[in-house]
Amino acid sequence: MRNRSLAKVAAVSVAGALALAACSNSTPNNSGGLNSGSAGTGTQGAIKIAFQGPLSGENAQLGINEINATKLALDQWNKANADLQVQLVELDDVGDPAKAPAAAAKAIQDKEIVAVVGPSFSGPTKAVCKTYEEAGLVLVSPSATNPDLTKTLNCAAFHRVVPPDSLEGDLAGQWLAKKAKTVYLVDDLTDYGKGAVDAVEAAVKAGGATVVKREGVDKDKTKDYSVIAQAVKASGAEAVFYGGYDAQAALFAKALTAVNYPGLRMSGNGVLSTVFSTNSGADGDGWYISCGCLDATKADNAKEFTAAYKAMFNTDPSTYSPESYDVTNAVLEAIKAAKAKGTVDRKSVWDAVKALNYKGLTTTIKFAANGDVENQVINLYKQDGGKIGLVGDIKTS
Repeated sequence: MRNRSLAKVAAVSVAGALALAACSNSTPNNSGGLNSGSAGTGTQGAIKIAFQGPLSGENAQLGINEINATKLALDQWNKANADLQVQLVELDDVGDPAKAPAAAAKAIQDKEIVAVVGPSFSGPTKAVCKTYEEAGLVLVSPSATNPDLTKTLNCAAFHRVVPPDSLEGDLAGQWLAKKAKTVYLVDDLTDYGKGAVDAVEAAVKAGGATVVKREGVDKDKTKDYSVIAQAVKASGAEAVFYGGYDAQAALFAKALTAVNYPGLRMSGNGVLSTVFSTNSGADGDGWYISCGCLDATKADNAKEFTAAYKAMFNTDPSTYSPESYDVTNAVLEAIKAAKAKGTVDRKSVWDAVKALNYKGLTTTIKFAANGDVENQVINLYKQDGGKIGLVGDIKTS
């Protein structure tokens, strides 16, 4: 999920500089892991994992949802495993590809860090994945969903426990085509938004519906959504799909209500958050949201997790909290497996993550060769009364 645009020159210069730094500090083997002699080993000092995601800025809520779940998993682990204590390092990339290299550099330079939970967003992942690969640091993301991350990026370090936007968009488009004959598509010009709408557009057309128009609205430059709302209404489209993020979707929701747009409104996983609910209020009611994620407050198998999360943070888990909990526990199991074979370092944990078969709350974490999790489910959500609730599996909803 979630990414932000980045000028190519900046990406090449900053990420390239980091890659050189990483090369000077490590000796990668052919698999992308480190030779045991060059990794800062957990058995000789502390064992650490890092969390990389937005912990400040307009997208911070998603990162807070995730890092809280990581903290809970680590707290439970350390209480139960006195002989294998693991520390957490927090890396705030603000959800911005331009800031991701600096966050990654901190992880790479700390040789006691043996794995990374994250990055949370797709754009930052693209910006730093190859640098992490060169350093032999394995990544497992709870929420980065851009299809290219496992399709064209060719970064062996990357893994995720959520379905790609291509699958989510395909199923969302199929669902939309059953509900409306004409659809207006809007994306926010980010990799996430454009990728999601690409998949929705193809599925809507394949389902026999007509795409009236597709338009891009720059999330970083637009505060007034009245113009696009008027265009949607004037088009006569029976439905609109927005590919983008929660804060901007809330503005769009208010604008659509202001022009009395009567059609169905839908978005993807970037909108599934309390930010959208709070900022949109009643104007967000009726919006449908697709997401390859679990609502822990509704799932029977997540009751203990939900109770523990609320006890620690005085709030319910939210979007991608259970996924982050699963990722952290899976990484901890990989560390345990590495220790059982003799050494906890970047290379041994890298290999253990590749071999995972861990049953979590959201899915069984077993990775295909490209880093995608094998078992993938897309759920449908809807906001009513200012709150987003689970409808069910989108295939049967």
